[in-house]
Amino acid sequence: MSANKLVLVVDDDPDLVEAISMKLESKNYRVSKAYDGIEAWDRIKEERPDLIILDVMMPRKNGYELCDELKTNPEYQDISIILLTAVGSAVSSTSYTHYDGMNTLADDYIPKPIDLDKLMSMIGEYLS
Repeated sequence: MSANKLVLVVDDDPDLVEAISMKLESKNYRVSKAYDGIEAWDRIKEERPDLIILDVMMPRKNGYELCDELKTNPEYQDISIILLTAVGSAVSSTSYTHYDGMNTLADDYIPKPIDLDKLMSMIGEYLS
């Protein structure tokens, strides 16, 4: 079932994108990659992924902005979005909070550092 599902991984950390991508590919998902919100939009228009793994803190366009743009656009609002939130230690130094993560239009979120197995099971649930 998962073989033809396309997952877009969006994060400004290439190592993390690679780690998530390798894990997805090992589960027979097709993977597309982007490293900021602008590039992600291009990928979404080109390929229309089934699910997006979206980092919150990125240059050019952050994950909340992109998520809200997608979820308020009838053409894309049915794409599942899992936000990656670096809450924990970073909360005091940023304007991103756990509350924002819950208050966004995303379908779900997972804190960083990411538990890849937990992420894979979340993806499996959304794409089943």
